Amino acid sequence: MLPGDRDTGPEAATGDNGTMKLGILRTDTVRPEWARSYGEYPDMFEALLGGLDPSLTFATWHVEAGEFPAGVDDADAWLVTGSKFSVYEDLPWIHRLLAFIRELHEAGKPLVGICFGHQAVAQALGGEVRKSAKGWGVGLHRHAFREEPPWFDGGDRSFRVLVSHQDQVERPAPGTAVLAGSDFCENAVCQVGEHILTFQGHPEFVPGYAEAIMNFRREIIGEDVYRAGMASLAEAPERERIGRWILAFLARAAERGAAGA
Repeated sequence: MLPGDRDTGPEAATGDNGTMKLGILRTDTVRPEWARSYGEYPDMFEALLGGLDPSLTFATWHVEAGEFPAGVDDADAWLVTGSKFSVYEDLPWIHRLLAFIRELHEAGKPLVGICFGHQAVAQALGGEVRKSAKGWGVGLHRHAFREEPPWFDGGDRSFRVLVSHQDQVERPAPGTAVLAGSDFCENAVCQVGEHILTFQGHPEFVPGYAEAIMNFRREIIGEDVYRAGMASLAEAPERERIGRWILAFLARAAERGAAGA
């Protein structure tokens, strides 16, 4: 699917024929020179999740640009993308996004947050996000599950995921179950109730995109972190494995929501 070849806006946001409509809340714009090769963030998620489940349909709202859904029922489930912004920045669209996340939570709608989205859920629901004293996390990191949730695949509790962040969830929101983490990022996978799942890592990234970001930010992240991050790309991220977890979680959340309706 080429960038832009997807349904967008409220007219495309209602699932039919039993399919799941995933509403993507886009919180950033990919640099033009990268977008030509990798697409925008919604394209990355459509490639990963749509490739694993072709029955999924998608609708995107560019919330960074002020485009928001009319309500929580404009999609069956929701996903908040990553972003270069910080969730604690005093920007109107971020305040509006955090309010919408609270609406989704109150309605019990299935929601997945990735990186910025992971942090936005924590910030919106009463947690704390700030720049980590440990500095930048880049390249490929290993996170490990402390417990196995029902949607887990029963395999190795450790998994490889690409990361790119300086902010971290330092204090999860009340009622959050911290499922996985590492020494560098303790709160890397979080779940709230049976309807919200968040990852600090980026399953949608491919190694080439992670490499491009590190090259662009080389001076910012520091030479030692840059070199370690680039060397870490010798191992492959477990993108499809994480994608299957997300799909299993969403299916389970949707079933529980339908049963409780």
